[in-house]
Amino acid sequence: MKKIAVFPGSFDPITIGHADIVRRALPLFDEIIIAIGSNSQKQSLFSLEKRIEWIEVVFKGEKKVKVESYEGLTVNFCEKKKANYLLRGIRNAGDFEYEKTIAHLNHDMLPQLETILIVSRPELSSISSTIVREIIRGKGKIRKFVPKEIVKDFK
Repeated sequence: MKKIAVFPGSFDPITIGHADIVRRALPLFDEIIIAIGSNSQKQSLFSLEKRIEWIEVVFKGEKKVKVESYEGLTVNFCEKKKANYLLRGIRNAGDFEYEKTIAHLNHDMLPQLETILIVSRPELSSISSTIVREIIRGKGKIRKFVPKEIVKDFK
């Protein structure tokens, strides 16, 4: 059976932390679907099309990585894609507690879905899309926080 993982998020924008999690997970899976979900609790700064474009540029040439968007529950998207793994990055204890709760709920809805948590590298643990958006809004320099392939879009 093909090992397919879904890495869900808003990726608004994709950060070097996101890219690091995907690259570290590549040896574990046959395919990783970076799934951009529409979150009713978040207002996006960048269009869905721009976020897809950025992810495609960052992972250009990586045949195992696909990019898709979805609406609704992540667990339903996983089932539709026949993905048995949900990939998540965790930066701190707060992330762990949140992800553990979601993993338990997802498992109740789709028992064959395993959540794989990858701990962020210490030097990347303070980076989040939320913080990067605030730096962008404040006209700060973000080249240290987003993949080099997309830095030019922020100048």
